[in-house]
Amino acid sequence: MKNTGLLLTFSLLLMAVSGFSQEIFKVLASKGANEYKSGNAWHPVKIGTALMLDDELKIPHNAYLGLVHNSGKPFELKLAGTYKVADLAAKIGSGMSVFNKYTSFILSKSSDDYRSNKISGTGAVHRGGKTLLKLFLPKDPKVFGTTMILEWEVADAGSSPYTIILKNIFGDELISFDAPETMVRIDLSDPKLVNESSFLIEVSSRTVKKVKAETIVMTRLSGSDASRTKKDLSELENQLTEETGLNKFILAGFYEFNSLLVDALTAYEDAIKLSPDVETFKKARDQFLYRNNLRTDK
Repeated sequence: MKNTGLLLTFSLLLMAVSGFSQEIFKVLASKGANEYKSGNAWHPVKIGTALMLDDELKIPHNAYLGLVHNSGKPFELKLAGTYKVADLAAKIGSGMSVFNKYTSFILSKSSDDYRSNKISGTGAVHRGGKTLLKLFLPKDPKVFGTTMILEWEVADAGSSPYTIILKNIFGDELISFDAPETMVRIDLSDPKLVNESSFLIEVSSRTVKKVKAETIVMTRLSGSDASRTKKDLSELENQLTEETGLNKFILAGFYEFNSLLVDALTAYEDAIKLSPDVETFKKARDQFLYRNNLRTDK
């Protein structure tokens, strides 16, 4: 019994020593002059900063911090104060999360200069200089979700409002509506769209006739790809139970990881809508657009 007690004490000591050098959180998103204390010194928090068990955090008023635990679980800090990382870690439930590969993917794509870090391995297409309206869509776009945000850029600032027309593959109009800005949310569960496996999208200016995008064919994800995505997404959503900007940000990483760029853009815009003052999400959206060649500098 004495030897057993000594062995247990030694094991707990080893765990404690190793725990204090273990990376507990990484920073996914930050707003404000957040700081962390490592040793005796305070340092500015940056995206990708690793926080150890014995570190502390200082959150000023009107600041925000989005963290990911080493289990993969997301955690937000919105209230001003000083926090011990060990106390925050204690609030995280036990068990590993399915988020790890997606949060690692998000961090690997973070860059201070997104225009110099373009990645073009996704089959995105540049639609030439003849059209004055460019949709933020890849070549042969596919969509999985029941909601889609469609965005575009125009050379002529006086082109609004815009008309969006969705047609079936035979060219028959399904729905049409106007948008005052260069972004619109489309409900793909609309009874007029829900049974269409593919549909055509046209966007044009109501005021400047030459401002018109080419017709794009959008296809719903189907078959084994849709089944796999649904299964993986279900595992994520079982843990993303709240509608937060950070959770939508992680969903955007999930969709981009799976090359579903239309759904990824929608998730990025949802993150921005839920947390409009967190610049990290806006910058990440821009990084996403440029590295996938969905947007070009004007």
